[in-house]
Amino acid sequence: MSIPVLRVEEFLLASIQDALTDSEALQLKRNILAQIRRSRARGVLLDVSGVDVVDSFTARILGSIGDAAELMGAPTVLVGLQPEVAMTMVELGLELQGITTALNIDRGLHLLRALAGERNR
Repeated sequence: MSIPVLRVEEFLLASIQDALTDSEALQLKRNILAQIRRSRARGVLLDVSGVDVVDSFTARILGSIGDAAELMGAPTVLVGLQPEVAMTMVELGLELQGITTALNIDRGLHLLRALAGERNR
């Protein structure tokens, strides 16, 4: 399964609709980072609203996407985290370093616009 990475305004949007295998998570990371470079995107929006399970490997990969994208000048916002997934991640001590979170895509885009605006100052 390949996850499309779309351009929305000056940002990239990846909508993950199911749990990722390890190889799919790694491919998503490669795709997003390549598209940041190619498109000069100013931020990344990761929509996980369709995901009902996030294991420790996937959480690490999502965090590393955020870290690498940040180094490339594109902050990352994660949206759509389901309550059960959030509770499980907290219970397991999983963290998403390098990523800011928002409730939904609208709020995530608003946050990315603000973050991108701050970088222009």
